[in-house]
Amino acid sequence: MRSSRSNQSGRMVVDPIHGDIHLTDLEWQVVDTGSFQRLRHIKQLGMGQVTYPSATHTRFAHSLGVLGIMIRILEVAPRELFGRRPNCERDELRLAALLHDIGHYPYSHLMEKLDKVELTEDLVKNDVSSGKKVYERRPPYPGHVQLGRLIVTTQPDLIKAIGSKGRAKRVADLFSGGKAANPQLSKLISSSFDMDRADYLMRDSRAAGVPYGLVDINYLLNSLRVSPSGLVGVPEKALPAAEQFLFARYFIHRAVYFHKTTVGIEEACRQLLRRVRDAGKYGLPKDGEAVRKLVESDELGLFTDAYVDRIIQEASKDQDSVIGALGRAVKTRRPPKLLKEVAVLSGRPDEPHVGTIFKQNCRHRLAPLAREKDIPVGQFLFSVTKELSLEERSALVTEEEARDLPPEEADPVIKVFMADEEEPKSILQISESIVSKCSGYRFQAFRLYVVCEGPDKQGTVGELRDRVKDWHEAP
Repeated sequence: MRSSRSNQSGRMVVDPIHGDIHLTDLEWQVVDTGSFQRLRHIKQLGMGQVTYPSATHTRFAHSLGVLGIMIRILEVAPRELFGRRPNCERDELRLAALLHDIGHYPYSHLMEKLDKVELTEDLVKNDVSSGKKVYERRPPYPGHVQLGRLIVTTQPDLIKAIGSKGRAKRVADLFSGGKAANPQLSKLISSSFDMDRADYLMRDSRAAGVPYGLVDINYLLNSLRVSPSGLVGVPEKALPAAEQFLFARYFIHRAVYFHKTTVGIEEACRQLLRRVRDAGKYGLPKDGEAVRKLVESDELGLFTDAYVDRIIQEASKDQDSVIGALGRAVKTRRPPKLLKEVAVLSGRPDEPHVGTIFKQNCRHRLAPLAREKDIPVGQFLFSVTKELSLEERSALVTEEEARDLPPEEADPVIKVFMADEEEPKSILQISESIVSKCSGYRFQAFRLYVVCEGPDKQGTVGELRDRVKDWHEAP
């Protein structure tokens, strides 16, 4: 993305994915704030550059790209999509696209769910440690959308650039799915077919050098329709392009986001940060309230990847053997060694599978193995990827069950206009769609790593792999 050039209506940036992106003067004022410039220093793919060296692109570039797609959407969007303030809603939707990721933590998703990180000691004890029990009584770290809403509505530079507190709140409602927002407009930013996903699929694929995120975005954008009730969808003829869009998300997760090396080093960093936080070291926010205070303060600009890099640097010299070992592994970009992986494609959430057996064997057999090899049990890392399905809402959730879910969970699926019907159907209701046949399946990868130091590291790792090779089998 090249630097901006002036144009008659504001500024223009040149993006390798979307070409020329024209920003209004208002949008340029927002981009020029310190709160937004922070995104230049947060990598889009966390520590993915360890595996894919060219994947060093940032949330800053991604946010501008989402704005670029939103501009194209609004060029073809019918007036029926908007309410009584169409021009204002269009402007605010553009701002929401630009600011949708303003709340990301350092290294993107790395710190976001720190409270849910399970230390290996917790796993093998089949119980939570006293440290985790303490933190369960404290406010958890907020999600990045919650933080984004807080930043947009409290940081003075953003409020001034946007124009008022009221307008800042309306913009935040749009990207966070607030009750005051038009739900159909919000879905353009966050749903199964949204501008956020459209950009990151193409941008991450290009940066990593893989073909899995390529989608026919031009055809999909030009095909968008709005029903009389305000639902956004694509016509039946665009069904293959919509299906490919969903499959692209699935495959790039498996190839890039779930890559064993990336997952390993990020799991080491999460476990390290959890231990550092529990020990009250190196200034890491002790709970969610501390995070909120940080992002509301003038210290927000320091909350970047460098913030975590400093903690890693200090932790690498820590006297605690596990903290020190994890810190050195992350600092030197030498990922933990994978001992065993079990991949599962399951049809039902409650269906027993080899991943469950593998986790149970790790729970009961890992501590004795660690003692035998004289390796602290905390240097073994057990990781489970999130459940991955083609659609955010599986076909296993019926239309009736979806009615009891929050709006943002009940209706995220792509809608398709079939034949001459005025209202679109969920893609999951279309029997000839391959998505409807496959959406009930969920993929997960269960992995066991070790951070191993010492002169005979390779020999030790080989012995450990041999010892755990049958841990996916039932006793």
